[in-house]
Amino acid sequence: MKSVEEQLALIKRGAEEVLVESELVEKLKRGEPLRIKAGFDPTAPDLHLGHTVLINKLRQFQELGHQVVFLIGDFTGMIGDPSGKSATRPPLTREQVLDNAETYKNQVFKILDPAKTEVAFNSTWMDQLTPADFVRLASQYTVARMLERDDFQKRYEGNQPIAIHEFLYPLVQGYDSVALRADVELGGTDQKFNLLMGRELQRSYGQPSQCIVTMPLLEGLDGVKKMSKSLGNYIGIQEAPGVMYSKLVSMPDSLMWRYFELLSFRTMEEIEQFKVDVANGANPRDIKIKLAEEIVARFHGEEAAASAHRSAGNRLKDGELPDDLPEIELLSIEDMPISSVLNKAGLVKNAAAARDLLGAGSVKVDGEVVDRNFMFKLGSIHVCQAGKKAFARISLKAG
Repeated sequence: MKSVEEQLALIKRGAEEVLVESELVEKLKRGEPLRIKAGFDPTAPDLHLGHTVLINKLRQFQELGHQVVFLIGDFTGMIGDPSGKSATRPPLTREQVLDNAETYKNQVFKILDPAKTEVAFNSTWMDQLTPADFVRLASQYTVARMLERDDFQKRYEGNQPIAIHEFLYPLVQGYDSVALRADVELGGTDQKFNLLMGRELQRSYGQPSQCIVTMPLLEGLDGVKKMSKSLGNYIGIQEAPGVMYSKLVSMPDSLMWRYFELLSFRTMEEIEQFKVDVANGANPRDIKIKLAEEIVARFHGEEAAASAHRSAGNRLKDGELPDDLPEIELLSIEDMPISSVLNKAGLVKNAAAARDLLGAGSVKVDGEVVDRNFMFKLGSIHVCQAGKKAFARISLKAG
């Protein structure tokens, strides 16, 4: 296991806040695996990259040797998380929650190691609580303290209704930490109230209080609002490789480093070197391509990442050949100038166009730029490229 200092540096990477850092240091000093909890309400079947910010942090804890508990809030999902909401959220049915939960498991194991992940459902313990248990749980907090939550306070002051069951949500989330005996809980910055509830309830139930790591809400592709499917500024982790690649490469340069820090598994040293490269004149697009290929490979595999550039409808990269490379056979009684070969093979409109491309350095034979003096030898086979889009494997045979 890494030193406490090394662990803390990785834990704090991209994090908004660590509460309480001194307590976390003491927990790490024990030298034992900590129980790291993060809860997800399966309110929709598809995850986007914004959701993976927390999952990436869970992976980092796994790499540090800690026990990750991926908590699926099948019980809380039927309440509906009121965080950041200006109106009561309609609860999901048990069937909807369970269907979505199954797809969540399939998606998160693209990032987490399933052998090192404990998957839990909070209905396991919540369904066992009696009405008396719920009364005891509700007695741990006052209405005044609940109304300190920003979203509840705004709704109360604006005469917007707040249903009683919504007050149960943070209590149940906090009780999850009691049931799991969590050492650390992760959540978005909008979850801070609920995360702190876990600390208080653990104390009430005679347990050591968990530490909290809050992660920022990832900005969407507009660079302003948080990533959201409803806003259309998202990248779904089940989107086609070409779509995912195209969105990442097209994002504003201003978002690039934020996405690297929160989504990439590269070291911060590598990312700092990319920043130096850009400062020294490297094209930001080339750096975004590295991130795009990493993300596509994570969710679709290395092969999909290698071809994602073309799947996105882009022209081929330097040195890259199309999958459907045409095979063309030409007949001749002697060696032939490259301009004539390109013309006869139909890679250019006419001999004049061939000469123009050759003069501009836009003709390649087997990946090397050639000029008008290049002679295509009788009996030879070469891959020829004229301009950006015309390719063929051409053989010149006697005839």
